[in-house]
Amino acid sequence: LNHEGIKVSQKTVSRIMKEKGMKSRTVKKHKATTNSKHNHPVHENVLNRNFTVTKPNEVWVADITYVPTDEGWLYLASVMDLYSRKIVGWHIDCLMKKELVLSALKQAYQRQQPQGSILHHSDRGSQYASNDYQAKLIEYGMKC
Repeated sequence: LNHEGIKVSQKTVSRIMKEKGMKSRTVKKHKATTNSKHNHPVHENVLNRNFTVTKPNEVWVADITYVPTDEGWLYLASVMDLYSRKIVGWHIDCLMKKELVLSALKQAYQRQQPQGSILHHSDRGSQYASNDYQAKLIEYGMKC
């Protein structure tokens, strides 16, 4: 209305919209998903946006997604095979701790039972940089 030269307050527009049963579209505020300010060492970006993969279980990518619910946030950790784009492991929890990503990685490894070395790529968040997660990658023979 202001663009058309009609002077009207936000309060008036809100009241009229409420009377008409109308709701405005709202943009949800971006929630930061990575805490890169931690004391764990981080790996160089070996993948470097090269998403060309020639076979399954060559490159796995891992990430955490925030899921809003009526009760609060849930955190979904997933591991995806970059070749098939299949989610090979996942775990959801109300806490975003290293156990969340460890559970997803363990599930992926148990389901796929990969032979040979896998390139593992994730963000530089504290869960993925934790000593326990890095030890599990070494145990599984994965490289970062």
